Formats: sequence, C-alpha cells, structure tokens
Amino acid sequence: MDLTHFQDGRPRMVDVTEKPETFRTATAEAFVELTEEALSALEKGGVGKGDPLVVAQLAGILAAKKTADLIPLCHPLPLTGVEVRVELLKEEKRVRIEATVKTKAETGVEMEAMTACAVAALTVYDMLKAASKGLVVSQVRLLHKAGGKSGEWRREQ
Repeated sequence: MDLTHFQDGRPRMVDVTEKPETFRTATAEAFVELTEEALSALEKGGVGKGDPLVVAQLAGILAAKKTADLIPLCHPLPLTGVEVRVELLKEEKRVRIEATVKTKAETGVEMEAMTACAVAALTVYDMLKAASKGLVVSQVRLLHKAGGKSGEWRREQ
C-alpha cells in the first residue's frame, strides 16, 4: 500500500483537484476517564469555569473547523455540519464524546471528526484538572465514514 502523503520519501499534500465533490460524513468518539474527585466536581457544575461539558462541546465544534490549521497535510474543507455530543457516563466514571462532521468536498472529514473529539476531551481535562490531574483521555477513534471513492466504512465493535 502506498502512503498518499509521501512522494519520493517527502511529505506532500495530496492533489485532489481532479476528484469530484461528493457528500461525505464521518463520526468519531473519545473518552475521558474520571477520578472520584473529578466526577464530584463535574456533578457540582465544574470548578468555577462553567459547565465543562458545554464548553467541551463548543471546543469540539471549533476544533473541527480548525483541523487544517492543526494537522499539517489536511485540506481546508467547507464543513456543512458539525455535531458534537458530550455525555457523562456516571456509572462508568467517564465522559463520552461523539462528533459527526459533514461536507460536500473532494476529500473526507475523518480527521475533522477525530480532531473535534480529541480537543473536546482535552477541554474536559482542562476544565476539571483543578479537581484532579489523574484524568485520562482515551480511545480517540473513527467509528464511521461514508462517501468518496472508498465508500462506507464502519468500526466493528
């Protein structure tokens, strides 16, 4: 398998000039493992900075829009939709983040969905670190993508 981001051993931004614009979507997820102290602070509304889950949701949306500024070889894409859901899974002592990103473009939005999840998870950490430094961001991963030449892919659970 050839890695498309390299040519003659050097990094390059893949040329998508000749690819057709198609509808594309991607969904990703991430988790933040909470300590007892962080869970308690979250249930009380945070640590004085506002609601960590709401702030994380906004951070995830912004991050999807800024992906090309953060990942060197990503194309800037016209996003047509970004949905970030952040939920407390109290019994599991963790926060689950899911992001779905949509576009009509020449290339996919997998990186935008994963970036949204990663930044939202880091925002939860930032908002709760005063309560505990022991939080863990984990499992930033693609769940589903559709559109483009490679078609549909879904993670088997």
